[in-house]
Amino acid sequence: MENIDYDILIKLGISAVLGLIIGLERELKRKPVGLKTSLVISVVSCLLTIVSIESAYMFPDSDHVRITMDPLRLAAQIVSGIGFLGAGVILRRGNDSISGLTTAAMIWGAAGIGIAVGAGFFIEAFVGVALLIISVELVPYVMKFIGPKQLREKEISLQLFIRDKIQIENAISFLMARKYIIRRIRIKDLDNGDHLVQILVAVDYREKTTDVYDSVSNLDGVQKVEIESMGQ
Repeated sequence: MENIDYDILIKLGISAVLGLIIGLERELKRKPVGLKTSLVISVVSCLLTIVSIESAYMFPDSDHVRITMDPLRLAAQIVSGIGFLGAGVILRRGNDSISGLTTAAMIWGAAGIGIAVGAGFFIEAFVGVALLIISVELVPYVMKFIGPKQLREKEISLQLFIRDKIQIENAISFLMARKYIIRRIRIKDLDNGDHLVQILVAVDYREKTTDVYDSVSNLDGVQKVEIESMGQ
């Protein structure tokens, strides 16, 4: 017990706490990567970094063999290898909507924080976590008030089942009259004679999805409406 290196234990403990903070932010948003995953990534990254650094100076030189090792060799492999986990949380929804990129970036960030702690950069690791949380929580909120118009919008996917073709143009004109920005339109003829109109619109982030549904469902000729909010 007297040979325990408390510095290593402290590093592992700090990496666990910082990984817990990152995981808690994802867990509160019900993302695929939560507390356990971020904690494991951070702690193991820290441990591998410590092993890499310590083992680089563990083997002494001899008269016959000169051993040289890179102290951060394992850490370099963590950065590239963590991409395997990151790719697993990136999902594709619909034709061009991709989700999970922020979660994948946070996985990479948790590994980076673990490496920083394992290498002894405690202050930098704390600042890094603080900036990560500010970047994904506070900055988007501020940008909704002072940022460009595009950052103050959310996307809503509409599927309208319309009986008469003439009503399709009326529905599109109605959306444009409400100042909605139409990003994409797809029209498909159904076997029963109806027309499926798929529209992706951008609306002000303050607009409630239920309000959009109420206004569209009351249009003449619209038999059924399916709606999905693509905003955060």
